[in-house]
Amino acid sequence: MYYIVSIMTYDAKQGVKPLRQKALPTEMRQALILARRKRGWSQRDLASRLGIGQRHISGIESGKIVPRYDTLLEIVRMLERDLIVVPRALVPIVQSLVRDHLKDEQGEGEERSLYATDRYEDNSQEPRDEV
Repeated sequence: MYYIVSIMTYDAKQGVKPLRQKALPTEMRQALILARRKRGWSQRDLASRLGIGQRHISGIESGKIVPRYDTLLEIVRMLERDLIVVPRALVPIVQSLVRDHLKDEQGEGEERSLYATDRYEDNSQEPRDEV
């Protein structure tokens, strides 16, 4: 059995900043609040479904509490969302896909026939070719 001992004269921790955030990003907190409200749930409703306190949900949404990863994952999945890890180079593409999806949900990105008629018109007549 061999033991390898390395003696470092260089302090690797010097100049390294802690990665712990003080709060979830505002955009993420707002998305969580919106998803909860879309389901018609109060903070208390969400908390009871997750088995945590309402104050904890309030703290996360307000940015006073940074949840553990497993807690955040439970919250987003309960709200029918998910967390994914995306290579940085693909982030703009994923953001574009999400924007397109949201447009489709709002009815802005629907495909329409080139010769679409007004929704309220009587469509019982056959389309005519006009020259």
